[in-house]
Amino acid sequence: MDWDDPDELERTWRAAIVRVPVENGQSKQVTTDDLREQKSGVERKLPTIVYLHGCSGIWPGTHRRAKFLSENGYLVIAPASLARETYPRSCNVETREGDLFRGTLVLRRNDAGYAIEMARKLPIVDGNNIVLMGFSEGAVATVNFEAQNEQQRVKARVAEGWTCHTPFSEARGVNAPESEPVLTLVGAGDPWYQNKWSEGDCSKFLNSQNGSRSIVYSDGDLAGKHGLLEFERAQRDVLDFLKENLDF
Repeated sequence: MDWDDPDELERTWRAAIVRVPVENGQSKQVTTDDLREQKSGVERKLPTIVYLHGCSGIWPGTHRRAKFLSENGYLVIAPASLARETYPRSCNVETREGDLFRGTLVLRRNDAGYAIEMARKLPIVDGNNIVLMGFSEGAVATVNFEAQNEQQRVKARVAEGWTCHTPFSEARGVNAPESEPVLTLVGAGDPWYQNKWSEGDCSKFLNSQNGSRSIVYSDGDLAGKHGLLEFERAQRDVLDFLKENLDF
C-alpha cells in the first residue's frame, strides 16, 4: 500500500536533487518548490532529465551527474526514493548484493512516473523533451519503466550500469515503446555483473531501428567500472545520444 501512496510519492518529489543550467556553462542547485513557484531564475523552457539514483540513495555521484548534465544545458530532477517513510532495503553496496527485496523495483518505477508527471506541470520544463535516466538500480527502473498514462511518456531513456539480464522476469529486458530510444551503458568487467545470470548487455532487448544503442566498454578504465559517468568518454557518449534524439 505504501508503494503508490500519494504522500510517499510526494516525499520523493519534495526531497529531489534539482539543478538548473545558468549562463556560461554553469548550473545551480534549487528545489522542486523553487521550480513550482518559478523562483529558479530561469525563464526559458528546458530539456529535462528525470534522474533515478542507485539502490543506496542519493550519494556524491548523484550530485556530480546532476551537475554535469545541467552544465550541458539540461534541467535535472532526481527524486529521492529513500525519502519515503517506508523503504525496504534492496542492496548491500559493500558486498555488491542486489535484489534483497524484489518489490523495490515497483516502488522505484512509481517514483519515476510521479516525477515525470510533476515535471511536466512545471513552466520551466519542455514537455516534448523529457528524458528518463538512471544509475544501477535506477537504470533497471529506467529500462523497465512503463508509462501508466500519456503524461508519463518520455522522449528517450539512458541507463548507466545495467545489463538487462536477471533471473527475475519483472526486471529483465526493456519495456520502452518504439517511440522512446534507449541508450544503455555497461563495463564488460562491471564487478556487479560477473555471474552467469546477470552478465552481458542490453543489446538483444533494444530496437536498433529507433536509435537505441547498447555501449559496452571493454577496454581502458571503464571496462571494470560500475559508475561510468565519472569518465569523460561515457559522458560524451551520453551527450551525443541526447543531442541525436532530442529536439532543441
